[in-house]
Amino acid sequence: MEGETSWNSHCIDDMSKDIGEFDSFSELSDEGNKETIVSVDSILPDDLLERILAYLPIASIFRAGSVCRRWHEIVNSKRFLWNFSHVLSQKPWYFMFTSSDEPVGYAYDPILRKWYSIELPCIQTPNWFIASSCGLVCFMDNDSRSELHVCNPITKICKKLQEPPGMKFSDYSALSLSVSRTSHNYTISIVKSKQVPGNFLQWDLSIHIYDSETMMWATSLTEVLTGWRGGDESVICDGVLYFLIYSTGVGTPENRHSLVTYNLSSRSSPLIRSLIPVPGLLTCGRLMNLKGKLVMVGGIGKPDRPDIIKGIGIWVLNGRNWVEAGRMPHKFFQGFGELDDVFASSGTDNLIYIQSYGAPALLVFDMNHKLWKWSLKCPVSKKFPLQLFTGFCFEPRLEIAP
Repeated sequence: MEGETSWNSHCIDDMSKDIGEFDSFSELSDEGNKETIVSVDSILPDDLLERILAYLPIASIFRAGSVCRRWHEIVNSKRFLWNFSHVLSQKPWYFMFTSSDEPVGYAYDPILRKWYSIELPCIQTPNWFIASSCGLVCFMDNDSRSELHVCNPITKICKKLQEPPGMKFSDYSALSLSVSRTSHNYTISIVKSKQVPGNFLQWDLSIHIYDSETMMWATSLTEVLTGWRGGDESVICDGVLYFLIYSTGVGTPENRHSLVTYNLSSRSSPLIRSLIPVPGLLTCGRLMNLKGKLVMVGGIGKPDRPDIIKGIGIWVLNGRNWVEAGRMPHKFFQGFGELDDVFASSGTDNLIYIQSYGAPALLVFDMNHKLWKWSLKCPVSKKFPLQLFTGFCFEPRLEIAP
């Protein structure tokens, strides 16, 4: 594959530090009650050791590969990757950009509660469009919106895609990625939106789909929306593309946003028939796929000032109805500011990350336990007062390649 290298050769900074000796255990012999030290490593066959190591967190697997030659060979074997692929999904990491100009930053591991300095392949600036699914991340440039790369940020294996069809330099674009856990094939969608010349209310909207199996793009839909425009939020859940559209000035504040559902198999049209209202006075929304369910993290506007955010809520789409799953406690919300679009958010599995644009603080919400907590502090500080921070989450996997 393009750019294919050994994943172990890209050991993440600091992961190789503090490697401890593998634990031994003591047992009493029948002869003279003498204590005999037996190394677990010496009595375990390779296949059993492979299965044990496959259940370790990603960072611990990197460390394990540095313990001895035997373990190094095991974690680099194809059979180990096969065992790893059958392990339940890893907890998602969150990559936080720490520069406004360079795509550099730290990745947060929620299992070990540590930050790692890693380098992202392919991406050139932090303002590129980013989508992730099941171990893969897709990057799209923010200028022409025609340069796309798919990569595994852990193994650094990267693939550049052919240029997508449709309009270049669209006013708004929304990128999404969906990877099959069984076949590892993936689907990429781009929703492009551009104002019709001379008509403020009408916007050209098109949907373009990439299939990794055929390695081809197809334009799935072109339509003109009246009173609505596209945006930059979309996600694929269970074969359905969801994306937010925004009012161009017609209607009440309650209708500033709406959700479009687009079945990638049946390719229903026109889009206006599939609109789902968003819950309440939404100032902004972030869409994500959590275990096949569409989840939205949104800013809640004030009734008298819909452009001022008074809180952040989390909703799950059930059919065509939204069910509130959580609301950020005030003690956590205080650091997020009052403008209508003040945070980044993404999630997968059962974790949701929420980050203020104005500070390198990361808040984690556990959907299963309904628990809010701050991550360990990111090892970065503001360089100037107006510096902005953003990021994205991804599932760390070893066996998936673009």
